[in-house]
Amino acid sequence: MKKATMKEGIALPKTNPRWGLEEETENFAQKVKLFRQRKLSDDDFRRFRLQHGAYSSRLRMDYSMMRIKIPGGEVTPEQLEKIASLSEAFSIGSAHVSTRQNIQLHWVQLEDVSEVMRGLVEVGLTTREACGNTVRNVMCSPFAGTCADEAFDATPYSKAIARFFLRNTMCQNLPRKFKINFACCEKEKHSLVRIADIGLVPAIKDGARGFRVYLGGGLGAASFIGHLLEEFTPEDMLLSTCMATIRLFDRHGNRENMARNRMRYLVHETGWEKFQKMVLKERTAVQMTLAPATIKKFDVKAEEDTRQLPKAPRMTKLPMLNDQVTKSSPAYERWLHTNVLAQKQEGYFTVFVTLGAGDITASQLRVLANTIRELSVEGVARNTPQQNFAIRYVKGTDLRQFFDRLASAGLANPGALTIASAVGCSGTTSCNLAITNSHRLAKEVQKKFLELGLDTDDSLRDSTIKISGCPNSCGQHEIATIGFFGGASRVGGAMTPTYTMLLAGNASELGKAVMRVPAKRVVATILKIIELYKNERSSGETMSQWIDNVVKGQGKGTIKDAEGMKSALEQVIQLPTPEVDPDAYRDYGSDSRFNAKTARGECAA
Repeated sequence: MKKATMKEGIALPKTNPRWGLEEETENFAQKVKLFRQRKLSDDDFRRFRLQHGAYSSRLRMDYSMMRIKIPGGEVTPEQLEKIASLSEAFSIGSAHVSTRQNIQLHWVQLEDVSEVMRGLVEVGLTTREACGNTVRNVMCSPFAGTCADEAFDATPYSKAIARFFLRNTMCQNLPRKFKINFACCEKEKHSLVRIADIGLVPAIKDGARGFRVYLGGGLGAASFIGHLLEEFTPEDMLLSTCMATIRLFDRHGNRENMARNRMRYLVHETGWEKFQKMVLKERTAVQMTLAPATIKKFDVKAEEDTRQLPKAPRMTKLPMLNDQVTKSSPAYERWLHTNVLAQKQEGYFTVFVTLGAGDITASQLRVLANTIRELSVEGVARNTPQQNFAIRYVKGTDLRQFFDRLASAGLANPGALTIASAVGCSGTTSCNLAITNSHRLAKEVQKKFLELGLDTDDSLRDSTIKISGCPNSCGQHEIATIGFFGGASRVGGAMTPTYTMLLAGNASELGKAVMRVPAKRVVATILKIIELYKNERSSGETMSQWIDNVVKGQGKGTIKDAEGMKSALEQVIQLPTPEVDPDAYRDYGSDSRFNAKTARGECAA
């Protein structure tokens, strides 16, 4: 591994940290040959393929979606450039950022998967265990290390945990996938710890480092919010706590019923108090039996060495002439207002690059890589759960040049930190389980909101729109201010793509299902909710606060509760007859009759 290089006296991250293995690429190529020769069964090959991060594309087993693990969400310019080249050579010329900080390449021919894997290994990346019944990509808040409210930077801990469990024999055949999320602080927009199997928030007690550990959260057809294990888990018990939790899940998780084999079901059915005691008891056993060689594999210090960046005692104000921006404001000022945040390090800022539902072309990746290389002192990017990129340690004096570079590649859209940055899973563009084209719908929402300038309205800034193409919540619709998940309904005698709308979700409380909305009425429905909010809000009340009050039955205007909201929206969701407007009954991106066709899902191996 190369040593950190120096730029302006600051140690930069080591280039291309090694996660991939060359021998795995050759092994995959050999397995494909055996599969084609019928010497490997469909099920055996499927398990192997998923364990190596290749998910079959929608209704086409001979094509794959390749999911690239980005531990902690951190990716280098060289890695972005390699992904760009691979997407042009073997995919569709673009990449997709997921809500779990992975980067995905779609429609890769099965025989080319090993070639993509080989290219990723060259820059230190891997697809290993990005799918399958194992520990998935370990997430870390993109604000970690720059957040004014954090106890300490969780980044090295997230990478150390990711490295410890990657290819670890204890988690290669779990009952189902397992997710670990690190936050920077307890702030709602900075933390997704309560919707993970294990969620960790840095904390300090009596001068010592540790974590607040949440267990048993997760989103899907049935979702649960995680429980706090104990008030403070010391740093030296982080590994044993994670190991104990995974061991319990491995032993007691439901291996018979795939619909109920995530750890959140085990916690729910066991009961939290009992499960909590089981974890603490198991942790004691792990602590007593951990071998020194095992402990050495959890090397936080090695990861910390890559994080030598400037520290500062106070925040710096964003360099803007006018804090009140509008749709008519200069593009640069509008972008500053919605895409740039001051860091706790004096004089440095984080730039958020707005993507359309996570999509970025190969040419845009190259421009972004060069911009990071030249204008970020840190020299890396972070994927965000909002499907954007965060570029940190940008000097205030370089912000204008950064904007101009992005604008040259069509990457300077505003709205990254606002309601306009709608989240959408890949939906029917590639997923076997998807019913609707949530991916395209999210782009339609973003496009309309930017046209209307809703990104400049600060009363909407803390609201979120998240869309999934089915109930499984890859788009995280249950933790959105306004969330949608795809389905199908018969409307006017015709099968129609529809979405169930949920309201008042956030990172610590699940949204409430309110009504079904035809796909072609989703944008109008959201705009109507915004109109209702503007008419009924109390002084200083943001839209997310207003929606939360309405769902709790505490509305102070004409809309008192969720039923009142539903009544107010009934007229908006009405469709003309299929004869008058057949397009209203089609899904986005389709010119043919809607067909709710799905195939076997591959969320589990």
